[in-house]
Amino acid sequence: MTQDRLLQMVISVLLMSGFRVSERFSMRPRSFDLIASDRNTILVIKVVSHIDSISEEIAHDLDHISRYLKASPLIIGERARDAELERGAVYVRYGIYAINVSTLYDALVESIPPLVYASPGGLYVNINGEVLRELRESRNLSLGDLGTMLGVSRRTISKYEGGMGTTLEIALKIEEIFDCGLVSAIDLVSYEPHFREEAGDQEEEVPMGFLERIGIKLHAMHRAPFQALIEFSDQSILTGYGTTQRVVKRAALIGNISQITGMHAMCVLTDYYKQKKIGKTLVIGEDRLQALEDGEELIDLINES
Repeated sequence: MTQDRLLQMVISVLLMSGFRVSERFSMRPRSFDLIASDRNTILVIKVVSHIDSISEEIAHDLDHISRYLKASPLIIGERARDAELERGAVYVRYGIYAINVSTLYDALVESIPPLVYASPGGLYVNINGEVLRELRESRNLSLGDLGTMLGVSRRTISKYEGGMGTTLEIALKIEEIFDCGLVSAIDLVSYEPHFREEAGDQEEEVPMGFLERIGIKLHAMHRAPFQALIEFSDQSILTGYGTTQRVVKRAALIGNISQITGMHAMCVLTDYYKQKKIGKTLVIGEDRLQALEDGEELIDLINES
């Protein structure tokens, strides 16, 4: 399947499940292709044919962008190593879930979440450890008793009850013993940032540091249509920065993404001295921006129709 065909299938699934989908980010280099949202969730989506092509650097950018958009990153692909991705299975690349488009359809359209995750050595599932312990104790079974029934050690049973995953074969045996479903579904849209953020590192890379004097916080973004995410009070602004030739062609896309994410949009130009609106995006000269006296003035400019 071609990359464009896979991308179109992903967009179709998202639309069927009620998500609003951004325009495609097609410029290079890029860390994501689409951003989608519904009333409860924002997804930052990377579409690739082979999920092993996701580098640690790209994963870090996905993680960083998702952190400040309050979103969940997701990789959609077809293959890993020399095999096709299994339907209903979740793979992990540097802490980020990777699935095929069929698994995406099952989870979002059919409300059938995946149960299985791939790890070196095969396919595994997560057991509800607390329920397992309660069932074991209700049967007056010791850790050793259950371990003998399953052919594993008592220490392994203790780890299952503590949240360690197990093979699908063992999980099925456990469910047969207790006649109860114990496998936990995988929530694709639940995400905790995987990479550690070093305080101050990102902000130093943002060229608009002068905004900090009026109470605005900046976060640098890489391989994205916007160079920064700006925060003031409870407002967030997706911001492009650079020359007119470099930035203005991204203004409409930044505005489109801002609508999907419920944020504001701005482009700061180093060779422009006025201000105007391109769609929902405020386009403003850097000198004009430096003349602002407080963050509220910036929000007012953005909100002007």
